[in-house]
Amino acid sequence: MPLLGGIRPPIAVLCVLILALAGLTAQVLGPGGEPVVPKAVLSSQQHFAEDGAIALRASVDERVTDLRRTADALNAGGPAEPERVLSDLSKTYQKWTGTTVLDLKSGDVLAARGEPIPLAWLKKDDLTGDRALTPRMVRLETGDVRLMTMAVLDRKGQSQQLLIASNSLAVPAINLGPFRTMAVVARDGEVLATAGFEQSEALNSDQERKELSFQQKQMGVLADRAAQLTDRHPAAAKEPGSRGYPGVSGTLLGDDYNGRVSTAGYASLASSDPADKESVAAGLGLTVVALLPVVQQQTAADAGRGLYGLIAAGALVVVGMLSALVLWASVQRPLLRLFLESRRLARGDLTRPVGVPGWGEVARIGSALERLRVQLGGPEGEGGAGRGGRATRFGVRVPLALTAVLLLLWCVPVGLLLNRTDGSVSIPASLVNDQRDRTDLVADRVRRALNEAQADLVSTSRLLDVKDTAADTALLQDALREHTRYQALYVVDDDGRTVTRAGGDPHAWSDDKYLPLVRVSGEGGRTPVLQAGASVPGHKGLTLVGEIRVQFLNALLTRPGLGEVRVVDSGTRTLASSRGFLAFEKLPNNALTDLVRAGTVQVGSGAVENGLLLRDGGKVTVAAAAPFSGGGVASDIGWTVVSWQNANGFRITAYEREDRSVLAGLLGLAAIIVSLGWVYLVVARPLRALAADAEKLADGDLKTVHYPRYQDEVGAVVRSLELIRQQVQARRQQQARPPADHRLGAGGK
Repeated sequence: MPLLGGIRPPIAVLCVLILALAGLTAQVLGPGGEPVVPKAVLSSQQHFAEDGAIALRASVDERVTDLRRTADALNAGGPAEPERVLSDLSKTYQKWTGTTVLDLKSGDVLAARGEPIPLAWLKKDDLTGDRALTPRMVRLETGDVRLMTMAVLDRKGQSQQLLIASNSLAVPAINLGPFRTMAVVARDGEVLATAGFEQSEALNSDQERKELSFQQKQMGVLADRAAQLTDRHPAAAKEPGSRGYPGVSGTLLGDDYNGRVSTAGYASLASSDPADKESVAAGLGLTVVALLPVVQQQTAADAGRGLYGLIAAGALVVVGMLSALVLWASVQRPLLRLFLESRRLARGDLTRPVGVPGWGEVARIGSALERLRVQLGGPEGEGGAGRGGRATRFGVRVPLALTAVLLLLWCVPVGLLLNRTDGSVSIPASLVNDQRDRTDLVADRVRRALNEAQADLVSTSRLLDVKDTAADTALLQDALREHTRYQALYVVDDDGRTVTRAGGDPHAWSDDKYLPLVRVSGEGGRTPVLQAGASVPGHKGLTLVGEIRVQFLNALLTRPGLGEVRVVDSGTRTLASSRGFLAFEKLPNNALTDLVRAGTVQVGSGAVENGLLLRDGGKVTVAAAAPFSGGGVASDIGWTVVSWQNANGFRITAYEREDRSVLAGLLGLAAIIVSLGWVYLVVARPLRALAADAEKLADGDLKTVHYPRYQDEVGAVVRSLELIRQQVQARRQQQARPPADHRLGAGGK
C-alpha cells in the first residue's frame, strides 16, 4: 500500500495542521504587552518624512525647471537688459534668495538681486563637459548651504551671459504640528537645515531647555543613522515586490527622556516617477528626517493573556483530536476492514461470512461482497445474504460534515468573536495630529501647484504676439507639451471669444475682475473644469487661460497612510479625489461637512486646519480638514483638502490582536478545506462509485470490468472486486456446461 495514498495521509495532515495552528495560536494570541511606541505611530512618522521629502523635491525641481524655462523664453525673444531680466524674474517667481547675471567672457557681474551670490565656487568644469550647468550645493560664509542653479542666456545681438539663482535647502514651509521637528540632511549625515526647534530664550524653565538640548542631540544622532540607511538603492532597501514611496524610507527609534521616546521617520529625495524622468533634487543625496517625541507606552504584558492563548490553543487541540477520532472510527477503520474482507474473498476464502459495517457506503459494499461470497459457493450466513447497508443515503459525507462542524466550533468563535474591537478603542493623539498636519501638507502642495500653474501662464503670456496667430499657436502647443498639468491652453478676449488655442476644447471664461484667477466650472458635466488665467501684457481684455487636468490634482492627493483625500470647494463639493468620485458630489457624511466648515471659520489671522476622531457605533474614523492658506492666487479661492480613514487600518495592538484572531480562524478554515476536501476527493467520491459498482456486480452485472483509479484502500478493494467478478463469471460458465459423462454416453449409442 503506497504511503501517500488512501485515508491515512489526509488524517495525518489534519493532525499536523491542527497542532501547528495550536502552537501559532498560543504564540500570537498569548502574552504580549503594549510596545514602547505603537507601530502605527512609527509608520505615521515615516509617511510624514516622505511627505516632507516630496515637498522638498518638488520645490527644488520646480525652481530649476522655472529658471531653465525662463532662460529658454528669453533666448527666444529679443535683447533685454540684465536688470530687466532679473526684475521680470522676481515678479513672476518669488522663490529665489538671490539672482545674478554675469558675462561669460569677462566674468563681470552685470546685475544682481537679493542675497549676494559668491562666485568663488564657479569653475570651468561647471560650464563644460557632461555635467555642465548641473545644480550644485554651495556653502556660504555664514555657514548656510545654498543650491545654485545656472542657465545660459544666448540672445541675438548680445554676448553669452550666465544666469545664476540661489535658493535655500530649508525644510519646506509646512505645518509640523506641536513638538515635531524636521531636518534636511546631507549624504555625509550633516544637518543642513532644521525647523520646529524652539528657541532657548522662549522656553520657560531649565527643564524645558534640557529637553530641547536632548532633542537636538537626538536629531543629530538619528540624522546620521538615516543618512547611512538612505545611501542605498531603493530596490535593495525594500522587500521584494514591495511598492510605495519610490525612494528609501523607514523609521528609527531613539532614546527616551522624561517619559517620552524619540521617534523618527526618514526619506530620501526621489523622483516621483524614476522610470519616466530624472529629478535634479533626487541627485543631491539629501534626506528628510522628521523627529517626534512620543509618550512612552506601558510595556507590562497582560498577566492573563498568556493563559488566554493557551486555553484557545488547548481547545483547538481537543477539537482537532475529536475530529481525527471521528474520521478514524467512521471512515478509516471500516475501510481497512473492508479491504481485508475483499482480499480474503479474492483469495478464495469463502468459509466465513463478510463482516458488514452498520451504515454508509462501506455497509453497501460489505453487503454486496457477502452476496458475492454466497454466489461463489460459500455457506449461507445467518440472516441471509445481502442483509443491511442498502437503506443508507448520506454515507461517508456524514462524518466529514461532523468533522467540519467540530472544527468550525473553534474557527468561528475565534475568527468572529475573539478580540473584537468596538468604538471604544484608544487611538493615540499623535495619529490624529499627524492626520491633521499631513492633510495641511497636502493642501499646501495643491495650493503651490495651482500657484505654479498660474505663474507659468504669466510667464508664457509675456511671450505671446497677438499679431502672429500661427506663432502663438505654436507657442501654446510647446507649452502644453512641456507642462503636463494642462489639458488645454487658449487666449480669450473680453467677449469670451477664443483667439488661439492648443489642446482640448476651450470652456467659457469670464473677465469679471471679482472672480479669482483660479476657478472651477463645468457643473453638471462628467468632470470639473479647473481653470487658471493670466492677463496678456500690453493687450487689454486678452487673457491666457489654462485648463488644469483633474488627474494632475488627483495624483497630488494620493498618499499612503492618509486614507481617502478630497479637494472640496466652499460648498463642500468634490473637485478632486485620491480615489474615484463623481463631479461636485457631496462628502459622504455630515460630520466631514461640519469639519470642513469649521476649518473655514476665520480664527485669528485666518482659517486653520482641524483634526477629529469620529466614533460611530463600532467604527472609529480619523478625519482632518485643511483650508488653503498662505500666499499666491490660490490662497483665497475657498478650497479645502479633507481626508479620512478607518482606524482599523492602524497598526495598534487592539486591531492587531483582532486581525490575528481573524487570521487564526481563517487558517483553521483552510485546514478544514484542505484536509476534508482531500478525504472527499480521494476517498468519499471513489467509495460511492465503488458501492454502486459492487451492488451492480452482486445483482448480476458480470460484463463491466472494474479498474482502480487510485493506488490506495479503495483501489485495492476495486482490484479485489474485479478478481471476484472473474471468479463469479468462471463459476457460472462452468455451471452452464453439460456433464462430460452425459455427452460420452449419448455418443456411444
